[in-house]
Amino acid sequence: MLSKTLSQLVGANVWLKFENLQFTAAYKERGALNKLLQLSPDARQVGVIAASAGNHAQGLAYHGARLGVPVTIVMPVSTPLVKVQQTQAHGANVILFGERFEDAFGHAREQEIVQGLTFVHPFDDRQIMAGQGTVAIEMLEDAPEIDTIIVPVGGGGLISGVTVAAKGMRPDIRIVGVQSNRYPAMYCLKTGKHIEGGGDTLAEGIAVKFPGETTRQYVMSLVDEMRIVSESIIEEAISLLLDIEKTVVEGAGAAGLATLLPTKDGNVRADFAGRNVGVILSGGNIDPRFLANVILRNLARTGRIGRIAVMLQDKVGSLHELSGIFTRNGANILEVSHQRIFGVLSAKSTQTEIEYEIRDTASFEQLKLELDDAGYVYELLTISGRKPGKNRRTS
Repeated sequence: MLSKTLSQLVGANVWLKFENLQFTAAYKERGALNKLLQLSPDARQVGVIAASAGNHAQGLAYHGARLGVPVTIVMPVSTPLVKVQQTQAHGANVILFGERFEDAFGHAREQEIVQGLTFVHPFDDRQIMAGQGTVAIEMLEDAPEIDTIIVPVGGGGLISGVTVAAKGMRPDIRIVGVQSNRYPAMYCLKTGKHIEGGGDTLAEGIAVKFPGETTRQYVMSLVDEMRIVSESIIEEAISLLLDIEKTVVEGAGAAGLATLLPTKDGNVRADFAGRNVGVILSGGNIDPRFLANVILRNLARTGRIGRIAVMLQDKVGSLHELSGIFTRNGANILEVSHQRIFGVLSAKSTQTEIEYEIRDTASFEQLKLELDDAGYVYELLTISGRKPGKNRRTS
């Protein structure tokens, strides 16, 4: 679907592929189904096994149940209960083993041999890759004018399949892969640059330390470009998709749009300007708590909600006078808290923290101006830290 609003925002014609609307909310179904359909009758009867705590597990379990193929999924014992239950609900036998994914993966390979099962790798398998590539076929059938496809990249299964399929149909098409800057393994391989990654990421679906041996060959030889994006830009992309397209996308699924967004100074990305860009929203399995945090953090980042710490004299009427400034500037006070001991220079003073919502940046600038004119000493509590106001406190 063509997104008119996002197209205006980024200066390109943006076509969205809503893989987050698959039954299991991710494109992984495609590769799983293709793999299962190509098993021999004997292999189907015995069943398959995989190690996964995410979308691969659910896609394999769902289509295994549809086709009557027994599915066993090995997950680390630390896997959230909701993911275990969702996989079991699709009919899979779930084995919890080990503290790390590597432990679960190793156990799955052992059981593959012991039980005679077929191991289904989440990305480093040509049949899996081919199944994922059907995304590109559908995109170009619906929107043949697309000249660039942006693909989230973890292990490389999706971008390998998409690249082979798309370039088979349109040899001149441009394929751009995107990773989180915390897990940039494929980016480093492609560009030759070294980036020290690791740590928690909102894009856990593409948080892969070691890309596939097979997939990396396709990325190195056929993919035109690899890029990385920061966590904050991924957050912004998730919020935009929810706000503009009314669709829920996980961090990995928002990475493609993230690389399209204008720079910090508001300039559009010149190398995408005016192009017909297809963006794959690869999945929508995001924890509701994280989604709530993303929405609130983006409201704070754009100035629509905020928190400010103001020094007041501890006397009757001080808070009333301060709240009047907020009221006059159209700011709705959400929460008020007081601190009289820590960080307060005088026993006759109190630090008041106010959380508020406000219409726009212009209204907030007017609010700050009135606080400055009234002589208040305050600090803005931002996502990145504290920012002193005009009347800087002195000791």
